Amino acid sequence: MASHSLTSDDVRKVAVLARLRLTDAQIEKLTPKLAEVLNYVATLSEVDTDGVEPMAHAIELSNVLREDGVRPGLTREQALANAPKTDGRYFLVPPILEGG
Repeated sequence: MASHSLTSDDVRKVAVLARLRLTDAQIEKLTPKLAEVLNYVATLSEVDTDGVEPMAHAIELSNVLREDGVRPGLTREQALANAPKTDGRYFLVPPILEGG
């Protein structure tokens, strides 16, 4: 496994780039964790991927959406049937702006 020597100064630089305010205690705690992540990525980069086609997803996906088609919609009466308030033609809602 590849080894990266990551210092707390490196973590401070990354924190600045990510616009994170970290305490010294947080930096000391995160330094070995970030080093572990970088070592794992370095291990992955050693894998031979020649002839492997890039993928957008880890599993094959197919479009599960139905085809678009014209279908009858609701009548005005059906659309307004469960509304708390209507004037028979439109939904009535409380005003949200002053003077309304």
